[in-house]
Amino acid sequence: MIEGFERFGDALVALSTWHMLFHALWATLLGIAVGSLPGLTATMGVALLTTLTYSLPREAAILVLICMYVGAIYGGSRSAILLNIPGTPASAATTLDGYPLAKSGRAVYAMSVATTGSTLGTLVGIVLFVALAPLLSDIALDFGSFEYFWLAVFGVIISGQLTSTGMAVKGYIAGILGLMVAMIGADGIHAHLRFTMGMDELNGGIGLIPAMVGAFGFAEVLTVMWQAKAVAIRSTRDARAGWPRFAEAWRYRWTVLRSGVIGTFVGILPGVGEDIGAWASYAAAKRASREKDEYGKGSIEGLTAAETGNSAVVPGALIPALTLAVPGSAPAAVLIAALFIHGIRPGPMIMIEQPDFVYLVAVMLLFATVGIFMFGITLAPVFEMVLRIPRERLMPVVFTLCVIGPYALTQRLFDVWVMVGFGIIGFLLRRMDYPMAPLVLGIILGDLLDKNLRRGLTLSDGDLTPFFTRPLCIVLVALTVLTILTSIPGLRRRLASMFGAGRAAG
Repeated sequence: MIEGFERFGDALVALSTWHMLFHALWATLLGIAVGSLPGLTATMGVALLTTLTYSLPREAAILVLICMYVGAIYGGSRSAILLNIPGTPASAATTLDGYPLAKSGRAVYAMSVATTGSTLGTLVGIVLFVALAPLLSDIALDFGSFEYFWLAVFGVIISGQLTSTGMAVKGYIAGILGLMVAMIGADGIHAHLRFTMGMDELNGGIGLIPAMVGAFGFAEVLTVMWQAKAVAIRSTRDARAGWPRFAEAWRYRWTVLRSGVIGTFVGILPGVGEDIGAWASYAAAKRASREKDEYGKGSIEGLTAAETGNSAVVPGALIPALTLAVPGSAPAAVLIAALFIHGIRPGPMIMIEQPDFVYLVAVMLLFATVGIFMFGITLAPVFEMVLRIPRERLMPVVFTLCVIGPYALTQRLFDVWVMVGFGIIGFLLRRMDYPMAPLVLGIILGDLLDKNLRRGLTLSDGDLTPFFTRPLCIVLVALTVLTILTSIPGLRRRLASMFGAGRAAG
């Protein structure tokens, strides 16, 4: 662990240049703006920005994307407090106490509390990230073709949990659709053409960037334009209202620490996400609080717990994303795609091939944390004006970026049509409550699943036994089956009742 923090120090020195700090600041500010506007989610922000960072150096590109991720998750608290609408799903719990504070004329004060909680939560997550990422990577070094196959299956299955309706089967369907899309084009071993329907443009497969931008970007544009407009609450203009709330942070220091740890470990669980981290932290804080009656009415402790929890999920979600190539959240799924695009192969070999990159990511998270603290404290009143930007003026800009991004990479009009097609499909699937993250992750992991299934069969002369008898395969199969079983509502309720009965008997 000491060696890990020494490497973190080396990475901090390496990235502390004016060029990198400039990228961190503008990307964090843009991320806060994206997260503040309902409908412009962190996932969409990372997806769109990926297309604009293609020409940047590797470290700068990843820094920009991580700062966008952290900034957007934090920025969701702005609209949650002022509009009672979470800018991102991660800020859903923030509305419970942030909006009541805003209605009482303390909106800027509430935003400063959220800023302090988010900053401390991310810092707790960074410490655990540096400590735990190498340990998980060491375990993953024993992976072979058989294990990689099940890891890809598990990634798609676990991402099926990323659905707001609780119907995991819809997530599974979206993931399988993604796997089917990944099969289009020449296969990765023998270059045999599959499912191209005679179209030469499909010989290379469906491009990840056009599909991702369409599913997360253009689909968001259509979804936001479909929804009704909200009105922001005006807040006080007290000059001291936006100052950092370290007094509250110290008063609720155990809540901050508990929420930070809970959020980080929720992030490590693949496919769970920032919203669950916020709700779990909020519930734990309320259970242990001496101020239970204030929760839901403008509780400072409740607001602190929610914001600390969802921000701590970000470093936690990057642990499995880097060491296993399995996302801990929907934005992390898009970030995995961006890593591949920029020549970084996340997975068990990352600590062997690029051992210092994990610590570079930790420093990038630290830069983003400093950014959200600076902008959150100094620009709190400004975010009210940001939220008043008419959607009718904003959405054409987003759509333009959706078109420019895919076209700029390949100069093929076909990729623009792919983006539009996936955007329309994504919009229709969202109207039916199908999540987009499993669809994109299925496209990402489809190649990994396909190649390692065939390599494994080659190594075993067509025998399926090693897929089910190797120790790590047994663990991954068990986790996959358990994930599917616990997603069945009736069985999940029965397990919960059995656990409750056992605890009561104990």
